[in-house]
Amino acid sequence: MDLQLQDKRCVVLGGSRGIGRAIALGLAAEGADVAVCARGAGARGRNALDEVEASLRAQGRRAHVRRCDLADAASLAEFLDGTRQALGGVDVLVHNASALALGPSVADFEASLQLDVLAAARACAQVIPWMKAAGGGSIILVASISGLEASPGPDFGYASAKAALIAYAKKLSIFHGPDRIRANAIAPGSIEFEGGLWDQVRRQDPPRYEAVRGTIPWGRMGTPQEVADVAVFLASPRAQWITGACVPIDGGQHKGMR
Repeated sequence: MDLQLQDKRCVVLGGSRGIGRAIALGLAAEGADVAVCARGAGARGRNALDEVEASLRAQGRRAHVRRCDLADAASLAEFLDGTRQALGGVDVLVHNASALALGPSVADFEASLQLDVLAAARACAQVIPWMKAAGGGSIILVASISGLEASPGPDFGYASAKAALIAYAKKLSIFHGPDRIRANAIAPGSIEFEGGLWDQVRRQDPPRYEAVRGTIPWGRMGTPQEVADVAVFLASPRAQWITGACVPIDGGQHKGMR
């Protein structure tokens, strides 16, 4: 199926590894030009961004890849302005960044709200006028099944922020439907990739890893590619009648959360 993404101008916030990286490369594989940013902290972070840029260009696509502190409003605005200059506009916005603040403290709430929620709101406020001028666009907010159902974990701030993203996507879909701008959320479950949270848990706390895996009807963790496949489809014109939705991508994991 041709997803009709050829030459679309796409932005992935938080796209240097894991889910974000898979989405960025999936968009490029469909013929889109892609801008990616991430914090890129340390040599490992910089190398990850360099690898993503090389992979995008290897597919023959234009790429705008930069380090960016998405919790800083000025840094985010500068990146998006640079994207508009480099690509000529924005047709698709994917917000994948997360503080992964998994505790119950006020500091966890603050970190989650700044990076998970406010960065999304700032990005949308900046790019929506560009999308309107271009005749439409698509917004994908990466939430979590933690925003759909309560889990036994202490991730108060993280879960609340992800629930807010789901509600935000629904609001955007209503207010900007007349502008032909679609907004959807996706809710991944436990996704494993090298260097990611569940890779670390598997190595450092095997009993916890097995306990969580046991809650997934399919009996395994998900992969970034499985999330990216859904996100790329939702971003595409082929999904033009889907807006205001939140799609779980979790092998049924959220059905057993308690």
